[in-house]
Amino acid sequence: MPLIEPGRKAPAFKLHDQHGDPHALKDYAGAPLVLFFYPKDMTSGCTDEACQFEGLLPEFEKLSCPVLAISILDVKSKLKFADKEGLSYPLLADERVNDAGKPDPVVCAKYGVWVEKSMYGRTYMGIQRTTYLLDGAGKVVQRWDKVKVPGHAEEVLAAVQAL
Repeated sequence: MPLIEPGRKAPAFKLHDQHGDPHALKDYAGAPLVLFFYPKDMTSGCTDEACQFEGLLPEFEKLSCPVLAISILDVKSKLKFADKEGLSYPLLADERVNDAGKPDPVVCAKYGVWVEKSMYGRTYMGIQRTTYLLDGAGKVVQRWDKVKVPGHAEEVLAAVQAL
């Protein structure tokens, strides 16, 4: 599926966080929301990105803007990642797997971030690092594609402050 364009309604979802608690898009109606999709728990770039958002979390909270992170792997992996890195915001597990035991995430596909990637001549499916900023009505206000981690959380915070 393609990425969601600004001005469009974000697809509904319901996923569980690192504590097993459910989170649905509708739970966040009425306020801006940051959704960032990251490739995998406990990898260097993903850890850096997650920690940058954690460091700015008080600023997002002052603006009444929750931050949600979404990736593959299960709730147990999310809890280990959150505990190891001191992450306090919800890490949502898009953990469906196919019959072959390979990741087949539903929400990542709906948001257009589950894509074919290649590394060292090998192709595989994975999450393209992408961030969405939604308004209180659940519409995409801004989207960052193929995110470069350094300075990204600050850029997203600036966009929220500009709302």
